[in-house]
Amino acid sequence: MDGFSLNRVMSRYLSIHPDDPQPRLLAQAAEAVRDGGIVALPTDSCYALGCRLGDKDAVERIRRVRGLDDRHHLTLMCRDLSEIGQFARLDNIQYRLLKAATPGSYVFILEGTKELPRRVLHPKRKTIGLRVPDHTVALALLAELGGPLLTTTLLLPGDETPLTEAWEIQERLEELIELIIDGGYCGTTPTTVIDLTNMPPVLVRAGRGALTPFGLTE
Repeated sequence: MDGFSLNRVMSRYLSIHPDDPQPRLLAQAAEAVRDGGIVALPTDSCYALGCRLGDKDAVERIRRVRGLDDRHHLTLMCRDLSEIGQFARLDNIQYRLLKAATPGSYVFILEGTKELPRRVLHPKRKTIGLRVPDHTVALALLAELGGPLLTTTLLLPGDETPLTEAWEIQERLEELIELIIDGGYCGTTPTTVIDLTNMPPVLVRAGRGALTPFGLTE
């Protein structure tokens, strides 16, 4: 993590049941995010870093932790398809494809709406990644927040695979992020990323989500 400086923080560690999340702990997690914190959270593919959509400082810190520039698509994690429709332009074909594959281990590249700050869009394409996770803890946190999280896979610079154990995330990031949610092991296979800005769909990254619903092969 050399080459940049961040304000040092001390992360909070919450063990949340993967199948029956404790409401009290979810409320604490949501409060930390609303206060501008970065959260490491479990998903149906692997762990992710997330923050509030409108928090400019937290978004910039996530990019620095991950070593990403503004051309790397961040992913807006939503509760359901209707919330995706608020932030992305969808025609009938795109809607049907998303309906068949959500919730699931997919990120869809779509054109963003005016509801999104320009700083979170791809600077040239004005696109963003969107997903609805199939994970109880992630969905419960989104419901508690009442809105989406801006996220990215928890793959640190120099690592070949994402971090997937909460204790290791704490060991590596405890002074850089505010909250770690231990929701159990998630695996190391990231989401499948599909670009739906033009038809037919274009495979950006093969991951955990199956390709057959989109007529794609690796």
